[in-house]
Amino acid sequence: MLTKLTIHTNSRDEMIDITTEVQQFVKDVGVMDGIVLIYCPHTTAGITINENADPDVKHDMLMRLDEVYPWEHAKYRHMEGNSASHLKASTVGTSQSVIIFSGDLVLGQWQGIYFCEFDGPRKRDYFLKILKG
Repeated sequence: MLTKLTIHTNSRDEMIDITTEVQQFVKDVGVMDGIVLIYCPHTTAGITINENADPDVKHDMLMRLDEVYPWEHAKYRHMEGNSASHLKASTVGTSQSVIIFSGDLVLGQWQGIYFCEFDGPRKRDYFLKILKG
């Protein structure tokens, strides 16, 4: 089972918790055991799993990514002017896989799944694919 979901981002750099949407997809499909693959088809956005209990974690991650990959750099050559977003997306990665057990996502107590925007605001898509166990 494959589905495409659309998300609207609001900032240039943003982490949006999509855990609830992924869990709802798993429930709707009715799969009890397997893996759900969360995939982002964009070169300036990504998918990660990290803490979802303290919003300061998102802030700190985005702040540090900005420090490592500043938006403007004298040696950037990409004509669109968004080299930093490409670097951030490659660092975070395009996908995550999460185990499904007894119909639920197997995540740690503090973990959430995030869509990471690095060149927004935009309308974005991401895909969910169930691999049955």
